[in-house]
Amino acid sequence: MRGVLFDGKRAEVVDDLEVREPGPGEVLVAVSAAGLCHSDLSVIDGTIPFPTPVVLGHEGAGVVEEVGAGVTHVAAGDHVALSTLANCGTCAECDRGRPTMCRQAIGRPGRPFSRGGRPVYQFASNSAFAERTVVKAVQAVRIPKDIPLPSAALIGCGVLTGVGAVLNRARVDRGDSVVVIGTGGIGLNVLQGARIAGALRIVAVDANPAKEEVARRFGATDFLTSAEGVRELLPTGADHVFECVGRVELIRQAVDLLDRHGQAVLLGVPPATAEASFRVSSLFLDKSILGCRYGASRPQRDIALYAELYRTGRLLLDELVTRTYPVEDFAKATADAEAGRVARGVLTF
Repeated sequence: MRGVLFDGKRAEVVDDLEVREPGPGEVLVAVSAAGLCHSDLSVIDGTIPFPTPVVLGHEGAGVVEEVGAGVTHVAAGDHVALSTLANCGTCAECDRGRPTMCRQAIGRPGRPFSRGGRPVYQFASNSAFAERTVVKAVQAVRIPKDIPLPSAALIGCGVLTGVGAVLNRARVDRGDSVVVIGTGGIGLNVLQGARIAGALRIVAVDANPAKEEVARRFGATDFLTSAEGVRELLPTGADHVFECVGRVELIRQAVDLLDRHGQAVLLGVPPATAEASFRVSSLFLDKSILGCRYGASRPQRDIALYAELYRTGRLLLDELVTRTYPVEDFAKATADAEAGRVARGVLTF
């Protein structure tokens, strides 16, 4: 079968991958569409260290082909969106409703694929850049069949991370002020999360002025090409600032833009060894710096919620899909993403 394989030096489309059958508590999914996220690119450029060879992709949707023993919540033929959380469901963190903190879901890459008889790693417990993938049952969330699969694919990472960061982690409230630094795929979802939450002022900041139209469509009330202008709009600072780029100087800006009791939420991914600085005294007015893994999501609950918000017109998905590419055009999709020509490109099988 076809898939995108990274061998540690280059990523390419291969056609001789194999995937094993699902075991107990697992689901085999025929992937229909998968979003190309910067996290995939970060594996290729070394920003995110990961063992190789690995099948990339982690934001997908498709159709269940087969389920393993004990799986009852999905069946063959169901449409599903995939999450990256292979959480155990039984530890204290899972029981508290914090599956993103489950230690079984962090740093335990499996190898359900093989090529030429040699095992191949799975990225983010998902590997959506393959015609078929095996995931834990908890990662497959049934969605209505009237949701286009290229749009549904984006729920599994961009929407869960961006909207989830607003609703679950920051808990933005009605009337709050929000600043979003970076309006790529994650930033756009932060914008619409803030809109859904009822934020009154939503300021998008992006160096590319061409992104203003789409930022406003997703919920921005204001658009700036530099964070320097935020204080003119919000003289006392913002209640929430989301950094969605992953640059340490922007993290510092996020902290400096906070009002009293404000929160800086870090969503961008800088290099693993990057260090950021801030003025300690600036935090004494009850300001906070929050890390956020995967939007503090509970995928079985949140994916179903976001699917219904989409069906009622409150959550935008189709507008996130800037362009679709057949998987054979992975190199073109990567070039467009790196050049910022697309908010989200989607590979199709």
